Amino acid sequence: MGLLEGKVALITGAARGIGKAIALKYAEEGADVAFTDLVINEAAEQTVAELEAFGHKVKAYASNAASFDETHTVVEEILKEFGRIDILVNNAGITKDGLMLRMSEQQWDAVLTVNLKSAFNFIHALTPVMARQRGGCIISMSSVVGVSGNAGQCNYSASKAGLIGLTKSIAKEMGPRGIRANCIAPGFIISDMTAALPDDVREQWVKTIPLRRGGTPEDVANVALFLASDLSSYVSGQVIHCCGGMNC
Repeated sequence: MGLLEGKVALITGAARGIGKAIALKYAEEGADVAFTDLVINEAAEQTVAELEAFGHKVKAYASNAASFDETHTVVEEILKEFGRIDILVNNAGITKDGLMLRMSEQQWDAVLTVNLKSAFNFIHALTPVMARQRGGCIISMSSVVGVSGNAGQCNYSASKAGLIGLTKSIAKEMGPRGIRANCIAPGFIISDMTAALPDDVREQWVKTIPLRRGGTPEDVANVALFLASDLSSYVSGQVIHCCGGMNC
């Protein structure tokens, strides 16, 4: 029996990358999986097919996580289809990097809305459901730069720091209802986002990591599995760094 047998997980932004890796890990461990993405394209359909291979219920939903109304609507649709939601992973996120002197209001607003407000939207929609269930697990994808900051990423860093504050507050508010809330703070993870960086930038970044390698989406998924499972039943309000020692 898997660690998540009988559980239903909802993961935002899971068509590819870290979100997809988490979805695959959860399905492998017995969970039914619902995931959202802005559009359900060929990549999302491929993710559905890979998840279905584990023999559990899977469905993808097109939804804008940054929209309060769309979020509440899609949560209702998922509950109608799956009956319950035990695990929420707030993974949807974007970057629009730039130095503060040249950052536009649009760059700031877009990143804060997608990265931070989306988590509020889903937590707002799901905490009443989890409270009635007398239990639930909320995992939000922060970042090492949400803890340490990073030049050229003030909007992204602020959004990821905001997730930490949100998570700690929800852990205190909802703990008495049996709901746990935690953050994962990935470091340099090999992904489409980091692949776009120049080679010299990636090489320099790896030199700052004690383990001398970038992480993989699967590394993050393993932490997400721990936090979603009963192995972490007494862990709440925490930020788990998955960064190869980068922020030690």
